[in-house]
Amino acid sequence: MTRRVLLVDDDASVREALGQTLELADLVPVLAGSYIEAKDHITPDFEGVVVSDIRMPGKDGFALLGFTHEVDPELPVILLTGEGDIPTAVRGMAAGAFDFLEKPCAPADLLTVVEKALKTRALVLENRSLKAQVEAGDAAARLLRGTSALSEKMRDDARAVARTMADALITGEPGVGTSKMAEVVHLLSAVSRGPFLKIPGAGTTPDTLAAVFDEAEGGTIFIDEVAGMSQPAQFALLERLEQPSAPRVLAGTYQDLAKLTETGAFNPDLYYRLEAARIHIPPLRERREDIPTLFRHYVEIACEQAALPKPDIPTDVTNRLMGQDWPGNARALMNAAMRFAMGLAEPDAAGGQGLAERMADVERAFLIEALRDHEGRATEAARSLKLPRKTFYDKLARHGLKPEDYRS
Repeated sequence: MTRRVLLVDDDASVREALGQTLELADLVPVLAGSYIEAKDHITPDFEGVVVSDIRMPGKDGFALLGFTHEVDPELPVILLTGEGDIPTAVRGMAAGAFDFLEKPCAPADLLTVVEKALKTRALVLENRSLKAQVEAGDAAARLLRGTSALSEKMRDDARAVARTMADALITGEPGVGTSKMAEVVHLLSAVSRGPFLKIPGAGTTPDTLAAVFDEAEGGTIFIDEVAGMSQPAQFALLERLEQPSAPRVLAGTYQDLAKLTETGAFNPDLYYRLEAARIHIPPLRERREDIPTLFRHYVEIACEQAALPKPDIPTDVTNRLMGQDWPGNARALMNAAMRFAMGLAEPDAAGGQGLAERMADVERAFLIEALRDHEGRATEAARSLKLPRKTFYDKLARHGLKPEDYRS
């Protein structure tokens, strides 16, 4: 039940008094005297709300508000202001505070605002729980992370190909994750309970292929970089695929198989057999808005594997990440996340891009985020970015973005 209230105030007497008020109302106060004490309690699944004084030594209430919204933008923060300090209160509301109260505040006023915030928080957590239950059975939503339109299309393609049970080709640059995509398609398919075997294209012979097909009966085989298969292995694979009881084959490649068939380096019959169903994984440079989500996920994995505390990821770090081209794609981003988690180095600044290009990439990501948050409603998106409508539309045109693409 969502009844916790993180109460942050450097004045011990005020903190204790407000805490007693909350306890008498059957709420659960969590008392903190500073930003440092409070931040460790703030998590994406915090079952409660935050009430914080604005004026505190060191980092103030605005800093705590900013940190809270980095952790969870939907966690309500109520700010306490000095009597008559309206400009500060307005600044807080503009920064995303749920509400504000003037000190000293009457117990009834405090409880009214807190109860309203708790109801809002309870609804958010309930919706997240329901969504998680739905996605728990959806490998595409669980394993293919990203909030961009390209990522959503990628997940839809995975679901569609999984339903067909046809052999398929998975394409993308090195490091995009063709192997993971193959695993997702397998988990979504009718043979998800069967074996899932991975083999490299290079070095595979007709004999090893025969053994793998026998072992993968009733399941799926993923061939990594199918273009590396020898001609005899390609012929053997084609013969195996034509057998009615053959396991499903998913083949990954970063090469242009159509061109390889023209030069005779790849069997055309095998190409057309695999190409009937296709999934393309876009590189990170084409979906930069996914980078912060992926980086945070990779940092969490690295910390869990190494038993390390999860570090804060400042906004300037994610902005720099979004400015890079990432020729190694997800694999390179994962390596950067591991180094960051271990405290070895911050991610490098973008190589090969000037300031103007990096700023344009970041601007595009903010525009996409605003359109997504407001489901393609351009007027509301422009207002959230504090931009005149004409300026907003000019920027959309410059970046090739259309509001209708983000409407549900």
